[in-house]
Amino acid sequence: MRKLINGKTMALVWTVLRIWIGLKWIEAGYSKIKSGFDAGGYLQGTIANASGDHPTVQSWYASFLEGFALPNIEFFNILIPWGEFFVGLGLILGLATIPALIAGAFMNFNFMMAGIGFSGLDSKLFVGAMILLFIGKGRYFYGLDRFVIPYIKNHFSIKRRMLQN
Repeated sequence: MRKLINGKTMALVWTVLRIWIGLKWIEAGYSKIKSGFDAGGYLQGTIANASGDHPTVQSWYASFLEGFALPNIEFFNILIPWGEFFVGLGLILGLATIPALIAGAFMNFNFMMAGIGFSGLDSKLFVGAMILLFIGKGRYFYGLDRFVIPYIKNHFSIKRRMLQN
């Protein structure tokens, strides 16, 4: 079964999924960078959605947004669009694929917690990222990680051998 999931044919399927997710991320990040992203209004709306008869946002998450994200809004106004852009770039190139998938899944999870829910595109991107995280080497067989990871491993094993001698 492992050979099927990580074979060259399935690696093509995983690559298409990885690039599709990457394109969605880069598109979202680029549009925010280009338009001058400001998360302030969105965060205020998310915090407001934590109250009432049928809140769409958990109160603990709204408290986090109010106590941490809102006071640091300038940081988040840079982090979100550039984070989305670099996650997309990493996934498209297949470079730093695992960190890009983890960062993307983390952002998707936060967007879902902010009231978007599990029916939008964020939930589909989250599921796609989770699948790619757990399938193994097939996720980057057709990507730069295929060459970069062995190089890094070799580099550190040479350094380790030098330190041991």
